[in-house]
Amino acid sequence: MSFAKTRPPLRNQDYGMSDEELASAPTVYRSDLLKDKVVIISGGGSGLGKAMAFLMARLGARIMICGRREEKLKTTCDSMAELLGADVAYRAMTIRDPEAVTELMDATWERFGKLDIVVNNGGGQYPQAAIDFSDKGWNAVIDTNLNGTWYMMQRAARLWQKHEHPGSIVTIVANVDRGMPQVAHTCAARAGVIGLTKSVSTEWAPLNIRVNCVSPGSVETEGFNVYSEDALKTFPYSNPMKRLGDAFDIAEAVIYLSAPSAKFITGEVLTVDGGNAQWGDVWPGGIPDYFNVKR
Repeated sequence: MSFAKTRPPLRNQDYGMSDEELASAPTVYRSDLLKDKVVIISGGGSGLGKAMAFLMARLGARIMICGRREEKLKTTCDSMAELLGADVAYRAMTIRDPEAVTELMDATWERFGKLDIVVNNGGGQYPQAAIDFSDKGWNAVIDTNLNGTWYMMQRAARLWQKHEHPGSIVTIVANVDRGMPQVAHTCAARAGVIGLTKSVSTEWAPLNIRVNCVSPGSVETEGFNVYSEDALKTFPYSNPMKRLGDAFDIAEAVIYLSAPSAKFITGEVLTVDGGNAQWGDVWPGGIPDYFNVKR
């Protein structure tokens, strides 16, 4: 079954929260919760990563964001400095390159004097029928979402081991238990990351490193621009609450797992999806006719 052989056209609608909203939206956390903590956030120039960077900075953290697009990173850093007075830096790189990841870790330690938290938010996928995946497309998604995440996890752990410093890793994954039709490549990668998390959280417990995941449901960000209008119309109905989440729903979950609130939690997946894991369908490429039946 094939529903599309090309990605939908990119749009530029104002999905998600503005920088001003990110700088002022209410949060459940006290303002000094992450005081003096140093955080790396991959994919921190936009979407969920930017929301995490803004909120963590508001809570006192010093931030290093990374990603492939320098312009986005710089714009986010400038905005955080202007709106929050944040101590934030950026590094343009790809997590697919293990040497670049090592350099990122070393540059962060040199810039801030330590590293406490790594948030693996960087990744990407596109909706397409699995039968139509090109080898290049499959490898690109696996290389970023699985291999890139692994490089970030391992290099951070090596740095913490070297400096005998505790650490926390939180990775953004997805609801994989029922499969993910139309994004099977990212389902495979995210399932691999969940397996990695459960494995190394045990191996690295003697190093005082906690490793966890957050699995978002349909959460509105500017990333919605990659999906068709028909698909977007169905997203609020992908969960029994029949609505979309916002970026702070995920940012606050990441902070919960990063902060002392989760000091006795490791190897877990925190699902933030309005109940989609137990009810509701997600068709990021639009519902194929075969499945489009009246309930």
